[in-house]
Amino acid sequence: MTKRRALISVYDKTKVLDFARSLVDNHNYEIISTGGTYELLKANDVPVLELSEITGFVELLGGKVKSLHPEVHAAILASRSHQDEMDELKKRNITPIDLVVVNLYPFAEASKDYNMEMSQLIKFIDIGGVTLLRGAAKNYFYVLPVYSPDLYESVLEELDKNVGDVSYEFRKELAINTFQYVSSYDSLIAEQFYVRTTDIELDSMPD
Repeated sequence: MTKRRALISVYDKTKVLDFARSLVDNHNYEIISTGGTYELLKANDVPVLELSEITGFVELLGGKVKSLHPEVHAAILASRSHQDEMDELKKRNITPIDLVVVNLYPFAEASKDYNMEMSQLIKFIDIGGVTLLRGAAKNYFYVLPVYSPDLYESVLEELDKNVGDVSYEFRKELAINTFQYVSSYDSLIAEQFYVRTTDIELDSMPD
């Protein structure tokens, strides 16, 4: 079985340990990860590479910038059927990423606190995670976006059924649902900007 690569970087870590272990033990996946997810997997003896080992670039701005790197997105966006793109990855020693497991900062939950100032609420706006999911969903012919712990069981069932791969129909369904998920996330952010910034003062700048 060909070894595949999964990028796992989640805010909600529900069931992620069992999911990652199954990917490694039962489906021959190599895991790369970041931040708290990396620390959790490592502490629980799940084989994992830190993303900075792959990119050679450390996290910046207290973790605000982790996955926004050309090598990461090239590995996600490369078309496996375009030999020139695969040759370019090989030339740069980039291994394709086949599975992107990301869930976003809990902006919806944070926005329920109507006393929270906008300068604090914007800390719950996810940038890297949204970008990773959009890239995976765009390239759904070859990459599977997984945006919720609720999907882990069905993903593993698909991998079992398709000998380490997933069906086209399943890929397409998750791509559609991913774009809907990201769209809803962005729509709520726009709504909160409108509602909360009408009387914002310049002296309440974010930290």
